[in-house]
Amino acid sequence: MSHAASDLVPFRPRFPWLTGDLQTIANRFLPRVSDLGAAASERLRLAMDDGSGDTLLAMLDRPRIDRGGPALVLIHGLTGCETSTYMLNTTRHFLALGHPVLRLNLRGAGPSRPLCGDIYYAGRSQDVRAALRLLPADLTARGLVAVGFSLGGNMLLKYLGEEGAAAPLRAAVAVCAPIDLSATCQHMLRPRNWLYHRYIIAMMRREALGPGARLTAAERAAVRSARNVWEYDDRFIAPRHGFAGAEDYYDKSKAVRYMPAIRTPTLLIAAADDPWIPVAIYRRFAWAASKALEPLLAAGGGHVGFHAAGSPTPWHDQAIERFIRGSMP
Repeated sequence: MSHAASDLVPFRPRFPWLTGDLQTIANRFLPRVSDLGAAASERLRLAMDDGSGDTLLAMLDRPRIDRGGPALVLIHGLTGCETSTYMLNTTRHFLALGHPVLRLNLRGAGPSRPLCGDIYYAGRSQDVRAALRLLPADLTARGLVAVGFSLGGNMLLKYLGEEGAAAPLRAAVAVCAPIDLSATCQHMLRPRNWLYHRYIIAMMRREALGPGARLTAAERAAVRSARNVWEYDDRFIAPRHGFAGAEDYYDKSKAVRYMPAIRTPTLLIAAADDPWIPVAIYRRFAWAASKALEPLLAAGGGHVGFHAAGSPTPWHDQAIERFIRGSMP
C-alpha cells in the first residue's frame, strides 16, 4: 500500500454513481458549487515569454484563515478551465485547509482563449515552466505543490521529468493522466466510447476556433473536418507544433518517456474503471525503479470522478491532502 493510501479508506463509489461511466459523467450532473468561501480572489495575467504575445489567465484564491502551508497550482484537463467541477472541488477543499490555490487556464483555454492566438497540447510543458516562473514571490516563497488533471497531468509529469532535481516544487500530483498518449487515444476510440468522443471533439473544435485564435484557413478546415481526436491531432495539433503527425506528437509528448527522470515527490492517481485512460499503462510502468513516484491505483472512480461513499469530498482530494501532508518535512 502506498504512503498516500496508508490512512485512506479504499475507494467505494457513492450511490448512484456506481460504475466508471457514471463516476465520469457525475461531474456534468452534480450541482456546480462556485462559492469557495475564500477571503479574496485575484485575477493573474501571465504573459508568455516566447514572443507569441499570448497571455494565460489564472485565478488565485486565498483562504480566510491562512495556515502557512504550501500553495497549490491546479492544471486542468482537455477542454477544461478554472471553472471545471474538479478544479472547483479541489480548490474548495484546500482553501478550507488553509492553503492558497491558483487555478491556471492553459493557453487558449477558458478565460485565456481571447488572449491567446495559439492553443495548449498534452506536451506543452514549456507553458507550465513559464507560468511557474511568473507567479508572485509571496506565493512561491512558501513552497508550491502542483496538481494536474488528465491532460494537465501528462503536461505536468513531462515538465517534472525535464526539470529533474531543478523543479521548483515541493510535491506534485497527477490525477487520471494519459501517460501514454497513443494507447489512450486508441482506448478512447473504442466504439463503446462514441458518445464521449462525440462530445469531446465538439468541445475541442469550439475551443480551437474560439475568439482570439490565430489560425490559417487550412488549419480552420483541418479542425472542422476532424472526425475524431486522432484526426484532430494529426491534421491540426501535430503540424502546427512541429510534429510529423499524431503518432510523432504522442511519442514525444507522452509522460512515460519523462517519468523516470522525475525527482520531485509525485503521486499518480488512476482508476481501474476509467473509460478514457487504460489502467494497463500504469500497471506496466516500472515503479520500483522510480523512487520519487508513488502510484495510487483505485479499483473505481472513473475519469476524474472519485465520488466516494461517506464523504462529499472527492476521494482523490482526500488522497492529495494525505500525500502533501506526508511529503512535507
